[in-house]
Amino acid sequence: MLDPHRLRVFRAVVGSGSVQAAADNLGLTSSAVSQHLSALARETGLVLFQRQGRGIAATPAGLELAAQSEEAMRQWDRLDSVVTDLRDGRSGRLTIGYFASAGAAWMPALVKRLTSEQPDLTVDLVLTEVTSRNVTPDIDVVIDPPDGGGRSGYRQVPLASDPFVAVVPSDHELAGARSVALADLRGETWVSNDLAGSLGHRIIVSACAAAGFTPRFTVQAQEHYSAIQFVAAGVGISVMPRLAARALPPEVVRVRITDPTPVREISALVRETGRPNPAAERLLEMLLELNTHPARRGRPGPG
Repeated sequence: MLDPHRLRVFRAVVGSGSVQAAADNLGLTSSAVSQHLSALARETGLVLFQRQGRGIAATPAGLELAAQSEEAMRQWDRLDSVVTDLRDGRSGRLTIGYFASAGAAWMPALVKRLTSEQPDLTVDLVLTEVTSRNVTPDIDVVIDPPDGGGRSGYRQVPLASDPFVAVVPSDHELAGARSVALADLRGETWVSNDLAGSLGHRIIVSACAAAGFTPRFTVQAQEHYSAIQFVAAGVGISVMPRLAARALPPEVVRVRITDPTPVREISALVRETGRPNPAAERLLEMLLELNTHPARRGRPGPG
């Protein structure tokens, strides 16, 4: 069993590049740091450092241990925070997973309201659509795959249907239109706003195929915020979820899409633990309220 404290000291030496620097950063003596490194080398049976000039450098084995221990140390730090919360009398911790546009549109006001109601709650927000962290959110706001399917150990609660809209420059000929048929965007230069092969990208391509064409992506922006700026600069148009196109600069307008309208479905996945989780259930109530009364999305309640 590896000692987490020794791993933390070891990682400090790798990160700082010297025993003395790590000792200064950790508030230890250089002798204590060296003793921890020697003990860790004995525990692992690995040569972790080698001499380099007047200092030391991590061996390939040492670099690999440092890289592979990152997630373990993050989880250990989280456990340490849980212990601190319990010791200080804080009532609990809630891990919320989300995707980018839902995070920007919903989470700030919802978390403010939740922590106002439960001031002892510690909230951990995780961008689950891109993270490589091995996390199990208490509640995860997700985009449903078109073929359905849930997640083992979670209860799925539908939240909203989010139609895609066309985002065009304000001087574009479509800028004043109330709506546009998807097929009428066939000849436009498209700016991608999602990763190729991602769920959102597949929804758009599938809808275009149903309209009889394949979109011509000239710029691969890969996320909504940059794509909007490319549109503002006049590079092309972009088709994105309405939730991602809530706040647009004056150089850009959004237009409703018809025939067909690409739509993504949004759900909350609530972790089933066998014991009540009041914070998760309260957040779920807020999410349902928010999407039952869309006009409140800019002001999801007091607090």
